[in-house]
Amino acid sequence: MSHYTAAHLGALPITDLACAQAAITMARTLASRCGVELREPPPEPTSCCGRGCNGCVWEGYFTAMAYWRDEALLQISD
Repeated sequence: MSHYTAAHLGALPITDLACAQAAITMARTLASRCGVELREPPPEPTSCCGRGCNGCVWEGYFTAMAYWRDEALLQISD
């Protein structure tokens, strides 16, 4: 059994795919413990060209993931 807390989830920076995936796992674990059903997280981008564009689809994904995590924390905290 994992011992994640809301503080762990809230402190996790969403700056790469591994952190985003960890946040999803942590949020789902915490929600399950609380009997809360979360909405689906944003889908991972599939259209990145890999050139490091300004405004890369990954930047938008990480922003959306941070919002999803924050909303999940609000639901878990209620």
